[in-house]
Amino acid sequence: MYKHILIPTEGSQLSTDALEKALAFAKEIGARATALTVIEPFHIFSTNIDQLESTREEYDRHSHQAADRILADAAARARARGIDCDTAQVTSHEPAKAIIDTAAQRGCDLIAMASHGREGFTAIMVGSVTMKVLAHSKTPVLVYR
Repeated sequence: MYKHILIPTEGSQLSTDALEKALAFAKEIGARATALTVIEPFHIFSTNIDQLESTREEYDRHSHQAADRILADAAARARARGIDCDTAQVTSHEPAKAIIDTAAQRGCDLIAMASHGREGFTAIMVGSVTMKVLAHSKTPVLVYR
């Protein structure tokens, strides 16, 4: 069975729900976990409201602080269940590729993630990260709806 589960999360309610389900699954099968947050780099032209209102330095600081909070929460949830959980933070223009690459680099044998995270116009512009992971990953992917 699976021994090491990568759980991408970006702090939305859907990804937090998927995190909870993935941690319960990890506990059930005795697997360890790695929680991952992918930070989108600052863009001069963007549809992301945080980037439109920030300087590069402010955006970077805010993004890393938010990622730290998301990952600290994930680690605390894992600890509460008695699960060994590492955390990782990656900056990438291609979140799906970052998820796939992190799974390979860390020796994960399963990726467990939400069916979608972003909502509205950003989701349409970016496309579904989950669909891209499903299409390109050699590592099995468990999708929570």
